Amino acid sequence: MRVTLDLVVTFATSVGIGLLVGIERERNPFAKAGLRTFALIAVLGTLCALLAREADSGWVLALGLAIVGAAIAGAYFADPRTTADDSGTTTVIAALVVYALGALNYYGEPMLAVALGVGMTALLYFKAELEGTAQKLTARDIRSMLQFAAVSLVVLPLLPNEAYGPYGVLNPFHIWLMVVLVSGVSLAGYVAWRLTLARKGLLLTGVLGGLVSSTATTLVYARHARQATHTPAASLVVIVLANATMLARVLLIVAIVAPRAAPTIAVPIVLALLLAAPAVALRWRSVGTEIGDGGDDYRNPTNLLAALAFGALYAAILVVSAWLSDKVGAQGVYGLAVVSGLTDVDAITLSSLQLFNTATLSATAAATAISLAVGANLVLKSLLVYGAGGRTIGLSTMAAFSGPLAGLAGGVALLRWLA
Repeated sequence: MRVTLDLVVTFATSVGIGLLVGIERERNPFAKAGLRTFALIAVLGTLCALLAREADSGWVLALGLAIVGAAIAGAYFADPRTTADDSGTTTVIAALVVYALGALNYYGEPMLAVALGVGMTALLYFKAELEGTAQKLTARDIRSMLQFAAVSLVVLPLLPNEAYGPYGVLNPFHIWLMVVLVSGVSLAGYVAWRLTLARKGLLLTGVLGGLVSSTATTLVYARHARQATHTPAASLVVIVLANATMLARVLLIVAIVAPRAAPTIAVPIVLALLLAAPAVALRWRSVGTEIGDGGDDYRNPTNLLAALAFGALYAAILVVSAWLSDKVGAQGVYGLAVVSGLTDVDAITLSSLQLFNTATLSATAAATAISLAVGANLVLKSLLVYGAGGRTIGLSTMAAFSGPLAGLAGGVALLRWLA
């Protein structure tokens, strides 16, 4: 075996992963492994992987893993004074993971190894923030998530991955997979919201609120403006941020479901995002040190009934979209996008992407439908803010939303001109 530049880079990458995790463990005065130890563990993982390949035996890797675990655990047993403050479980597991990442790096997955190393370091670093997570989630939250996980992980693999119904657009596996995707994005925001109760600035409030439900956030802060529990400027900042996050959320869904259409659909959405920024920037200084409301304003997005309702809505829009596309053309889908976008952007976004994936709609037509849905949603929200929050916040929201609406219209016009 010759030493090559690639092999040197592989070992250097493993050292970097070990150093990264080791730096975090150095912060714990009771940890029995720190900077140097974790770097050596990562190198050992890579070295054992190399030897396992040369010897054509997986036992080399297994033996190395056992030695690492025994060595770190033994260090804690040899010094029982520290176990009162740190049982060592986290450090032992971290050492085993770093060893495995060193091996993974050698087997041709350096990007995955580095990504997992960074993620693990973040998980270790935010120990204080993550402690008591179960206490910050309600019993109903946990029950809903367990029910949803069971249905998703157990039922999803059993669903037929075949097309049924009119126009062959009803694929049970695909429909529930989209439900899992949308609910998963909302759940990430909801859990982050629950974990940061009473500690959110306006920026975090708007972003997390937009991930969970931009409509709920919009209505809550419209009422805050009416009741003077927040200034109109602060309420408007949160409302605009929540709906800008909705735009970013749409982009994320597009990138996952129809990556080939993402560059086209990004044109109007990114323009809308850019033109939402001035409304926030103009009012940011005037909000001072106001913080977001930590109230229990959202319901868990993994509620099984809500997930089933969304699945039914998505299936219905899929059928209607396919029928309109067949009978009327893209214009029929545009009309449906406006109507359905008034209440839910996700369903029409997913159905437009599905029509694109089946070559029923072009990327430009899908971008137009999604832009119309988002535009209709923003118009309705501005009217809801006027009704729930009063004239001042209502007119301010209409003015703030005029930028994103112009961005959507300009982006669609540009796409059609280019086409």
